[in-house]
Amino acid sequence: MRIGVIFPQVEIGNDPLAIRDYAQAAEGLGFRHVLAYDHVLGADLTNRPDWRGAYNRTTPFHEPFVLFAYLAGLTRALEFVTGVIILPQRQTALVAKQAAALDVLSGGRLRVGVGIGWNPVEYQALGENFKNRAARLEEQIAVLRALWSQPSVTFHGRWHTIEEAGINPLPVQQPLPLWVGGSAEAAVERAGRLADGWFPQRAPDDHARMLLEHFRAGAVAAGRDPATLGIEARLSIGQVPEHEWVPFVEAWRALGATHLGINTMGAGLHTPQAHIEALGRVAAALGVKP
Repeated sequence: MRIGVIFPQVEIGNDPLAIRDYAQAAEGLGFRHVLAYDHVLGADLTNRPDWRGAYNRTTPFHEPFVLFAYLAGLTRALEFVTGVIILPQRQTALVAKQAAALDVLSGGRLRVGVGIGWNPVEYQALGENFKNRAARLEEQIAVLRALWSQPSVTFHGRWHTIEEAGINPLPVQQPLPLWVGGSAEAAVERAGRLADGWFPQRAPDDHARMLLEHFRAGAVAAGRDPATLGIEARLSIGQVPEHEWVPFVEAWRALGATHLGINTMGAGLHTPQAHIEALGRVAAALGVKP
């Protein structure tokens, strides 16, 4: 199992040196990757008294591609994971270009995770349709895979038209790993059918087992071998007591998880250094070593 960290987007602050120190500390401790969430903008709650979203205008988010481009020059082996880029609110060809460039400049250290998101405010501001985002995501995945693998692409879809054009340079990794996030059954089935892996976001319980069945069934229905696909579980130390960390991880390992992300947000940590120290405790408990 490859164990990495969840970049503490909403708690780390804006000091570039603190962000550098966090990434270098994670790599130095032996963590294999860093995953970052994506939100372009947040809702102002002044005139939204019924808002129920997890984030809003006051919640800081560093843009994942820009963040990882910065960190690529400051680390040597750390894999960068978008977990997830809200793809249907972005232009597909531009995402293809950004991801390819990051993969090249990092020496092949990118794993692209995509999903449909939940925030209609972002879609409105970015000029995209919130209601058909799931259907568009599937076509976007096809477009991304074509642009990442072919020097010249011709594509005629419902929402995309490309006539004999391509990006240059292409990604170092061929194929560039593309994972899908989501917890709805349809999203999980989509991950099994179209992606190289899936990000479950829950405990290794009976519901997780049911979702894994959908994931693997989606792969089989598409003629794919589920054993070749990745599964990245998440350990949130603010929700799981320290004495349960190892059993939690072993339960996910038994369910077939290939990767694990350590989330230190929501654990009462108030400084970047506190997040680094928490990673040290997790590394010691789980046997993570450089």
